[in-house]
This record gives sequence, structure tokens and C-alpha cells, in this order.
Amino acid sequence: MEKLFAKSGPEWTSLKDHLYHVAIAAKSIAMHLKLDENLAFKGGILHDIGKAHPEFQKRLKGRTKPTTVFRHEIASLFFISLFPKEEHSALIEMVVGHHKSTKNDTGEKGLLDLDDKEDYEEFHLGEWNEWSIQANEIFNHFGIPTKVITKNEALANLEYVVSYCKTKVKEKGFSDWRGLLMGADHFASALINSTEKELKNCFLKPNLSFFERKHMLYPLSQLDASSPKKHSLVVACTGAGKTDFLFRRCKGRVFYTLPFQASINAMYKRVSKDLEKNNPELDIRVLHASSSVIKRKGNEEEEVLQSLVGSSIKILTPHQLSSIAFGLKGYEALLLDLKGCDVILDEIHTYTGVSQAIVIKLVEILKSNDCSIHIGTATMPSILYNRIVAILGDDVLEISLPENELEKFNRHKTFKIETVEDALPLIMDAVSEDKKVLIVMNRVTNAQVVFERLTKLYPTIPSLLLHSRFKRGDRNKKERDLIGLDDEGRSLSKFNTSNSACIVVSTQIVEVSLDISFDVMITEAAPLDALAQRFGRINRKRSLETIGKTKDIYVIAPPQEPKDALPYDLDVLNRTYEVLPDGEIFQEKLLQEKIDIVFPNIYFLDIETHSVFKSDGSVSINKLTHRSKSILFELLDIDSVSCICESDLNEYENSYFERRLELEIPIRYFTVAKMNQSQKGNKPFIIPNKAYSSELGLITSLIKEENLDVNNQIL
Repeated sequence: MEKLFAKSGPEWTSLKDHLYHVAIAAKSIAMHLKLDENLAFKGGILHDIGKAHPEFQKRLKGRTKPTTVFRHEIASLFFISLFPKEEHSALIEMVVGHHKSTKNDTGEKGLLDLDDKEDYEEFHLGEWNEWSIQANEIFNHFGIPTKVITKNEALANLEYVVSYCKTKVKEKGFSDWRGLLMGADHFASALINSTEKELKNCFLKPNLSFFERKHMLYPLSQLDASSPKKHSLVVACTGAGKTDFLFRRCKGRVFYTLPFQASINAMYKRVSKDLEKNNPELDIRVLHASSSVIKRKGNEEEEVLQSLVGSSIKILTPHQLSSIAFGLKGYEALLLDLKGCDVILDEIHTYTGVSQAIVIKLVEILKSNDCSIHIGTATMPSILYNRIVAILGDDVLEISLPENELEKFNRHKTFKIETVEDALPLIMDAVSEDKKVLIVMNRVTNAQVVFERLTKLYPTIPSLLLHSRFKRGDRNKKERDLIGLDDEGRSLSKFNTSNSACIVVSTQIVEVSLDISFDVMITEAAPLDALAQRFGRINRKRSLETIGKTKDIYVIAPPQEPKDALPYDLDVLNRTYEVLPDGEIFQEKLLQEKIDIVFPNIYFLDIETHSVFKSDGSVSINKLTHRSKSILFELLDIDSVSCICESDLNEYENSYFERRLELEIPIRYFTVAKMNQSQKGNKPFIIPNKAYSSELGLITSLIKEENLDVNNQIL
């Protein structure tokens, strides 16, 4: 008898091993959720037993080219009568949709899609009398009693399952059992033989006592965070100790969200370092498109753990939580993972437009999922603040700084200038005085132009350009250089930690959570809430000696045309520029008043029509299904893809996962749509070497077929 496999190479995981790994993961998740652990274990064994089918084994080993749809979960359900009747509902829900939506699946391969279209039963039975015996042997191995199931009984079992599913998909709501099995299957498939070891560190509450530290320069550290109220809403300027206070409000596992990838990379490293002493084995993870290139301890398992259930602390973006709002694939597993956890939504003021509306909806959903929600912001329009308070109700602790504390955070004097040209003599003066200069542009192309010009003017001054259109590996290095610290937190005397003049040109990605403190800023106009955050990169380091001392920020006037103001709204930029002081101190105590002038109204997109979770508590999605198309990407106009340089193609196609990510450059689809694609990894588009520079990043104007190297094309 040939050995049965569940996964192909390079691991070639045996079917018996995979079923065991999933079963123990399901049991562990069930224990955490206070569901029936024994039933969860059985679901883990049943879910892929259909892979014992000869057809699946042939396809796995490449011995046949598929011409007919074969779904192993359908073959698994032939065995449902081996289990007590009262267990059938949970088992069906665990098995039937752990890969596919049971109806209206993208590939139309869900059980009910197939049931409507073709005679699939006999094909899935196959050589039933032979392979069902092998399946029974596996059941027996795991202590599940078996009997001989005839072909007719197997078909009757499937008919029963189809009938159950047809009724179930007419109900609105979601299935905990489906979510549990999806989470368990994902966990075990990723970790394979490490599953049992890694489960021991799952669902553990972190020791957050580190954040109890107090310091007179951080006013929030002096406040008692032990209110019995479930939720928190903290408004405080950058540098007031907001992050520590939000963590002090947490009592369980923590999901910590920040808006940008650069932000969460930096926060992940910070939290990992802060908590290491009291939590040497703490399961801290970071989740985003290239999180696998950010490692804490260099463990081989670390990168595959990132998206899995059960972490003590997970750092991610709100958009990665948004799948629950829109009912995207895996949303049930994410809901279960979040249930009862603390969720920190930090820097909420940086969300605009659709993103802001999605966050409002997330607050609703998280509250209904028994999460404790802790919101931190440097500033927030009153209309948005009141909306959040209305959702959270009376059970929210509201914290803000009194005026006398706000006075101590007056760190900047703002000046208005008309153009970048006006900034050139200011930069010259700053460099001659050995000051660190930060220039922030709103678009990548503008940042590149300014950087090239300044490096020609100051060839001997250390300079750095940072934006989102670098190879991910290059960008990570640039972020490290900018922060100026090594992995142990020691000064590299570079940029942020330098005592000499330097010039950094960046886009708005520098705004959030990059812990840098420069001396002078030149910035294009941006919405006031974003500008206030941007200003936090200047004169950031506080001491008793620096309180009351200011450093200069020069804001360039908004453009004339709306298209030139993108990605921002020109009216918002004009109102922002109007309320900025010119040649005077930027007073923190007046910020809220100015914010409400800039944002008299907020357009809350009607996310209600798109979300499957409604404000009245109802759920609009059919059970055992998920949405096959990401409405989230449509709403946010996200069409980001990856590209790679032509000279990196060979390395990319023959490298491991993490190295591939390091070589990828994020780009909008329409910019590269006419270029060829690799068929490996994330299927990146292939761009000319001429279109990329390690100093400037991606130069979109050079992405043309005629710029490709003929030699590379021949190869």
C-alpha cells in the first residue's frame, strides 16, 4: 500500500501527520473558545480524510492532468455517518467550507456550485471500496470507531450534507465551527511538525508591566490607567506617552494597529525590545505584505507564524482587520482570534475618507465581538470623536491633556513660504549650522526631484531619500539608517543619531511611529491632522532643558489646481494653510479648535451598504459562504501590485519566500500593466533596470519596453 500524503514537496507531509496536526490545533483553539474540544479534534481528522482518494494522490504526485473538478472536502463528507447524529452539524460546517465558499465560490468549486452543475458524486466516490478502507484505518488510528460504509450509504451521506448546506446558506450569520477549522488548518499547514510546539505559546496573555514606567516628561505615564471602563479614547500630543498608556489599559491578548507598513515595522521592533525581559518567549507577531522580512529572533518558524491565530501581541494595519467587515475569505477565523481581545487603534487621526469610515465600522464590529477597544490620537475632529463615543457608549474612559500640560508641548514655530525655491536659502543656513534637515513631499516624484537637486547642491552632506517605491529590502535598510540605531539600540551616528548636518527627503510615510528628531522641517502643505503628526519628527526629544524651546518648520503653500493637490483635497489644504500661524509658535492648546475649522464636516462613506455586519447587530452574509471579490480593494482604490528589476528575475524565481519579498517593489497596476510578469511568487511585473535606482527608487517614467536590456530578454 502506497503511503498517503496530504501535502506535496518539499515537505511531503503524510496525510496521517497533517490530520493530527490540524486536529490538535483545532482542539487548542476550541479550548480557548470554550467549545467542545473532542468535537473539534474529530473535525480536524475528518476535514481532509478525502485526500486518501486515489485521484487526489495521483494529482498530488503529478501522475495525472486534471480535466474534472475534484474537491477533497466533498470526498471527506462521505464518512459523516461514522459520527453521532448530534455532531453532524458542527462537523459539516468544519469540513464543507474550509477552503471554498459553499456557494458562489470564485472558481465555482464550492459544494453547492458543483451540485447545481454536474454529476460529480460518482467521480468523487471513485474506487470507493478500496480507498474507504484506507480512510477507515486512519480513523481507527485516531480512536474513531468505524464501520464499512457502502457506496449507497456514502451517497446518502453526501445527499444529507447537501440538504443541510442548502438550508444553512439561506440563513444569515457565520459559523464558529467553520472559522475554528480554517484557523486550525492554516496553523498546521504552515507549521507542519512544529505545530505542537508552537501551540504551547498560543493564546497566552502578555506581561505588560513594562509599560507601568513613569516619567515626569510623559504626562500620561502619571495617570492611573486602571479604570473599570472597558474601552479607552486618548487624545494627546506626540511624545506624551500615549502608546504606553494604551498598553496599560490592556488586560489580555493585544491586536495593535497602525496605518502604515513603516509604522508597524518600527512598532514591532519597539514592542519586542520593550517586552523581551519580562516575556522571553512571548509570541509577538507583525502582519503585513512583507512582514516576513522583519524578524525578531531569526527563527525559521517566525515568518510563517505571522498571520496565524493565537498570538499574544499582533501588530498590523486596520485594513487587515477589514476582512471581517466585508465577509472576505477567512473572516470567521479572524473574528474568533479577536474575540474578547484588546484592540489598540493608534494614530486614528491619520485615517481619511474611506479608511476613516472603515475604522468606524470596525469599532462597531469589535465592540459586538466583546473586544476592549483602545483608541489613541494626536488630534481628532470633534465630529469624528463624537461618532466614536456614540458607538462605545458610557463604557469608555476619555483622556485628554489639560492646557497647562499642552503648553509644555509647544515645540515648533511655523512659517509660511510659497515654493520649494523659497526653501533653498533656509536649507543652506541650516546645513551651515550643522542642523539635521527633514523635507517632506506629498508625492514620490516630487521627492525624487528635490532629492536629486539637493544632492547636487550638497554632495558632501549625508543625504537619504525615503518613500514607498523602493525594493522592500532597500527600504528596510533606509529605515534603519534613518533611525540611526543598530539592532541592539546603539547609536550608529547616522541621520537621526548624527550630531552633524544631514538631509532627509521623504514622503508622508515618515509621519507615523518613526522615532526620529530633526532640527528643521520643510514640508508641502497637508491636512492639518497629518501636518501635526508630521511636525512630531522635529524637536521630538524632550528634556527639562528643551521645554519651552522651539525649532522651525516651513510649510509650502498649497498648489492652485486640485489635481496637483492629490492625494489630498485642495479645499482641506487651503483651510489648513489659512489656520497655520506664520512666524509664531504652533500652540498645542489651539490645535483642536483649528482642526474643527479645517474639518467642519466629515464625509462618512456609507460603509453600511458594503459591510456584512450591520449597525443594528444583524449580519447580512449567508452562512458557510464568503465574499469572493475584495470590495475593500474597490472602495480604497487599491490596485497595488509588485514589480522586480529584470536583472533580479533569475534570483527571484529561484529564491526563498523572504528573499523574493526583499526584491519586490510595490507599484500601482496601471503603471506596469503592459510589462511581462513572472509566474513565480507574487507574479511581479518585470521592469527595466534603468527604471530603478537604489538612491532614487522606482522611476516610473522609465518603465517602458524599449528600456529593457536585450540580453536579459534573450536569457
